[in-house]
Amino acid sequence: MNNAVNKDANWLFRSIPQDCWDRLVPHLEESALPLGKVLHESGAKMQYVYFPTTAIVSLLYELENGSSAEIAVVGNEGVVGISLLMGGESTLSRAVVQSAGMGYKIKSARVVAEFGRSGPVMHLFLRYIQALITQMSQTAVCNRHHTLDQQLCRWLLLSADRLSSNELVMTQELIANMLGVRREGVTEAASALQRVGLIKYSRGRITMLDRPGLELRTCECYAVVKKEYDRLLPATFAV
Repeated sequence: MNNAVNKDANWLFRSIPQDCWDRLVPHLEESALPLGKVLHESGAKMQYVYFPTTAIVSLLYELENGSSAEIAVVGNEGVVGISLLMGGESTLSRAVVQSAGMGYKIKSARVVAEFGRSGPVMHLFLRYIQALITQMSQTAVCNRHHTLDQQLCRWLLLSADRLSSNELVMTQELIANMLGVRREGVTEAASALQRVGLIKYSRGRITMLDRPGLELRTCECYAVVKKEYDRLLPATFAV
């Protein structure tokens, strides 16, 4: 067994039964995930599955004109490359690191083989897939019906749930790309949150000062997603 792998670093790791873990752990490789690193491109065959530990990864959909919008975020609660388990070797989304950190990667074939055993790992990943689908669906609803101010609060809270601190390094341009809006709109929304003391924004660094205040200001979409993650993956944000 590779004793260097921290089983507590990712929620899915913690929930994998020991016999399954013993089969997987020798093949896990720790990987640095710097800001902006592309883990897989749209339409490309995925060679690795990634389990973030301290990094956050955005799943983006890009249009032909080059614009993009985030459809989900993945952190230490999940895995990047889940479409492999659904029978496809590629996906239309692009996976990009939005908050630098670390993670583990493993060759896709190893995870697919374990999933194919139809045991506890399959049921664990299916629950995660359902939670991720909920996040994607709610993001689509939020982007269509709620204000940019509310969307930004939701995005900050989802990111905070996946970080060990209340600070996020992210430029307004990158946030605009994630939300699929103009940079000027993000500037205005971030300034409004800063004026009422909910966040502090300076030189690409966002500090969340008042989490309860952000939760009150956001729309119901954040609570819907968190409730579903808590229901399907009850120990996700317990540590």
